[in-house]
Amino acid sequence: MDSKKELRKGFTTGSCGAAAAKAALYMLLTGSVKDEIEIITPGGAVFRTEVKDIFREENRVRCAVVKDGGDDPDVTTGLHVTAEVRAEERADGALEIRIEGGPGVGRVTLPGLDQPVGNAAINRVPRQMIEKELSEVAELLDFRGRIRVILSVPGGEAAAERTFNPRLGIEGGISILGTTGIVEPMSTRAILDTIRVELNQRKALGDRIAAVSPGNYGLNFMKETYGYDLNRSVKCSNYVGDTVDMVREMDFRGMLLTGHIGKLIKVSGGIMNTHSKEGDARMELLAAGVIRAGGSMDTLRGILNCRVTEEALGIIQAESPALLRTSMESVMDRILYYLRKRAGEELPVECILYSNEFGLLAASPGAMDMLEKLRKG
Repeated sequence: MDSKKELRKGFTTGSCGAAAAKAALYMLLTGSVKDEIEIITPGGAVFRTEVKDIFREENRVRCAVVKDGGDDPDVTTGLHVTAEVRAEERADGALEIRIEGGPGVGRVTLPGLDQPVGNAAINRVPRQMIEKELSEVAELLDFRGRIRVILSVPGGEAAAERTFNPRLGIEGGISILGTTGIVEPMSTRAILDTIRVELNQRKALGDRIAAVSPGNYGLNFMKETYGYDLNRSVKCSNYVGDTVDMVREMDFRGMLLTGHIGKLIKVSGGIMNTHSKEGDARMELLAAGVIRAGGSMDTLRGILNCRVTEEALGIIQAESPALLRTSMESVMDRILYYLRKRAGEELPVECILYSNEFGLLAASPGAMDMLEKLRKG
């Protein structure tokens, strides 16, 4: 029997906003208190939840739904996604729904995101969810007129500092997100969606070369050596292959992958998802590079007994600085082989490989030219 506990799914901020807005409109139009509300998410799941923080006046109702991300490590879990609804009838009998963002909901300041610059960071699908739920309530209660919804999230501005929002140019709070309305615990979808958003944004800002890095490891090295800030790179995390696919699909003119040996050594073996659960073989791949460069058996044994790549590099250097150089050139050849195989002929790909202790280890032939173009913008 599988002893692993099945992870509990949660519901997105978009689902919470739609549920809160539905409950608020129902209370506004009926005058009755609604302690529980139910919606159907775009993914087909039923979201039934308690309604909190109810505040009622003659012309407006405000209430909240508490965000529950399930077993996903979501910084927005526990926040109160709040909807304030106002409504007034129109003489022409048309239904009009306006959705705005209040405190704790971010505002878009850079192009390339789901919403245009200046809009509240309430994405397209959550807006559609809210419109659908409010339209159903209006139809049920025979209301025709203007409905104004203001979504707010107390504590959203502080929570946003622990998300990608500051990097993406969303200021002042969290985003109201969701495509299916459901949070998949520990799923890769959110990470891949973020990578795609960042690439779209760089394209919208005029970049023609995609600068990509697994993370900010080596930030100081790149700044001090090349005057390049890794914060300007799209962070691909472990998803090197998926990111190459996205860059190709978006018709960038080139891609520069810059990374630490600890991550990119795996790419030299064709491992395009560098998470340890997908594959490791760091020392074996380093040893393969040293074998091709003519290293000694003692050095190979030393490498295979290492736990981290920086330690292994020290063993290679101890045999000969020339061996370190030639073995890293061999590793770079293999990295390029797999990157370019994934990218295809239409996307030029270059790579810079470094170590915190040993600095630049290897660079592909066109890498420095690409880096200079990125530096100049």
